[in-house]
Amino acid sequence: MKKITLPIRFGLVTSAVLIAYFLILALFHKHINPVFSCFNAVITAFGVYEAVRFSKLESPDSFSYGEGFKIGLITGFIATILFTIFFLFYATELSPEFLPELLKEMEGGLGADVGLITFVVGVMGLATTVVVTLAVMQLFKNSKNLA
Repeated sequence: MKKITLPIRFGLVTSAVLIAYFLILALFHKHINPVFSCFNAVITAFGVYEAVRFSKLESPDSFSYGEGFKIGLITGFIATILFTIFFLFYATELSPEFLPELLKEMEGGLGADVGLITFVVGVMGLATTVVVTLAVMQLFKNSKNLA
């Protein structure tokens, strides 16, 4: 149980930061510009990095690539799932005019609805998590170099 609490804790904090960033963008009406979502990858990367780093600091002898990779994935997946749930709630309940503005900003919209946009947000978050975890683990893997 102790091994799973660390990524859950960091996943919750990462999702809170993602939600706070989205709400700050909403204050300035910049949340309808998809370019600002690129910073979500940076937030996710920092959350995954800190979770893996903290795990390695807690038990450096038993830390392995697989263990770190699992911690990174769980952290990112939890953050993504919670942010996606928040995004769906925001787009349907808090600000119903958000989605039409977002689709207008994207020029075209392709007849997308809230379900498709929420699905895309979730898939982008999960893909970002996998890529970021692979990148972060390059920093923390044990080197086999003898020189």
